[in-house]
Amino acid sequence: MWEKSCNFAADLYALLPMQLLTRHGLLGLDKPVVMAILNITPDSFVPSTRLLETPSNSPLKGENWDEERVLAQAERALAEGAAILDIGGYSTRPGAAEVSEAEEWRRVALALGAIRQRFPEAVVSVDTFRPEVARRAVDEYEADIINDISGGCEEMYEAVAERHVPYVLMHMRGTPKTMQQMTDYEDIMSEMMAYFQSRIDRLHRMGVADVIVDPGFGFAKTVEQNYEVLRRMQEFEALGCPLLAGLSRKSMFYKPLGITPEEALNATTAANMLALERGANILRVHDVRAAVETREVYWSAMR
Repeated sequence: MWEKSCNFAADLYALLPMQLLTRHGLLGLDKPVVMAILNITPDSFVPSTRLLETPSNSPLKGENWDEERVLAQAERALAEGAAILDIGGYSTRPGAAEVSEAEEWRRVALALGAIRQRFPEAVVSVDTFRPEVARRAVDEYEADIINDISGGCEEMYEAVAERHVPYVLMHMRGTPKTMQQMTDYEDIMSEMMAYFQSRIDRLHRMGVADVIVDPGFGFAKTVEQNYEVLRRMQEFEALGCPLLAGLSRKSMFYKPLGITPEEALNATTAANMLALERGANILRVHDVRAAVETREVYWSAMR
């Protein structure tokens, strides 16, 4: 059943301009764009990208909050060519500790408030799986996109539908603490396609017009499975949705290569080029300049 639905969606998708309707205008995706990661966390798996210092329970504007550092990173990302700033207050690296909803919101709100004041027209995404954080981000700070690693729930779908914002739908099993124990698949691509199609159909029925598909590299997948998904990424085009690739400095690169996340930029660049060749519309990255240059080389070669 999903195959017929996918084929129809893909045919229609090919006829329409690739774009997202955000609160700050139309964002064209015919030429791939770059999404910059802003980690408002003390425990991101890439230490140099952490924009919140421990202790995480310090006062709202205590010693761990450096507004100018956050704004400087946002300004640099925009200057280097990022089309989207993706703000997250909850690390979702494998084995990450849980963070309360109140703490996540404090982190996100601090960053959103500062960025909205300094860069009022920036397209901002909020990386959260919590419906209340999503609601408040859109209602109070005009967040443009909700980026949900969990694959969503009815309450999240309602929150996004009521606010008419684009929604990033990622493939995942379990939680950041348990996901790497949930990597048994009979046919990973068929199971992922069914997972996406059922959720896309539900979101569309609820009125969510713009759904972005994220294969979820590094989430509930072994290294070998990650590479299979990357190799076959073009198959997701049949879903008829824009495609996001979040490959930046992932363990699928640094563990086999025997390096650290900080040393994984070359591998990330190679993988981003492969993703672009296989239909990625959005590259979610820590290193904006490298990704923009990769996109430009790809675009020049493919025109």
